[in-house]
Amino acid sequence: LPIYATLKLFDGLDTDIPTELLVRINCTRTRDGLAYLLAILESPNPPPGIMLPKVKHPSELEALDDMLTAEGSPLRFQVIIETNEALEACHDIAQASDRIDSLLFGGADMSAELRVGLNWEPLLYARSRLVHAAAAAQIDLIDVPWLDLEDEAGLEREAGLAAELGMTGKGAIHPRQLPIIERHFTPSADEIERARRITAAFESAATGLVVVDGKLIEKPVLRSMYRVLAIAERIGSD
Repeated sequence: LPIYATLKLFDGLDTDIPTELLVRINCTRTRDGLAYLLAILESPNPPPGIMLPKVKHPSELEALDDMLTAEGSPLRFQVIIETNEALEACHDIAQASDRIDSLLFGGADMSAELRVGLNWEPLLYARSRLVHAAAAAQIDLIDVPWLDLEDEAGLEREAGLAAELGMTGKGAIHPRQLPIIERHFTPSADEIERARRITAAFESAATGLVVVDGKLIEKPVLRSMYRVLAIAERIGSD
């Protein structure tokens, strides 16, 4: 859709909902990208956030942040990492602006940049760099969508691997992919209950070590447990 037609979708739409609403614009180094950005700034009902493709350097985000701040815009960013330059600078990019809520791994473009196939193994290094960068900046990291809608087994495998690696979500190209993705990135009832028991044990103990379910658990584990509980609270899970 043209950007103005896209922005029409936000007329009368309640944006104060748990779902994060983003509009993907063109690269802001291009004429179209700048035109899309100006259209959003002029819109009476702008989206809460924008997806920024083809980012190459943190200075792009710093300049964009400065401009939006001068305009009084609260726009949030999801930054797509899909170029060699961005991969090299991903740690600085992830911390270039307080508006950044997440990085998105643009695996299709990245595979072309790296001259490899869009498969897990050759892109593991790139994903691992982004996990480190996102964790250091304390922002989310979304994996590339699984493009074969009929291959649910492939999606199941890759979503599981992405979650184990430390990514916090995975893109989707169709709603039917969401149940598989949600299962891998949402804490189970058992995980939530365990997190509650571990945090309660530490909060009532006077030491940095506790025993839960017969296992010795050190205090650094608390960070992960509180994260599980924060996700559970966000999604309204018991």
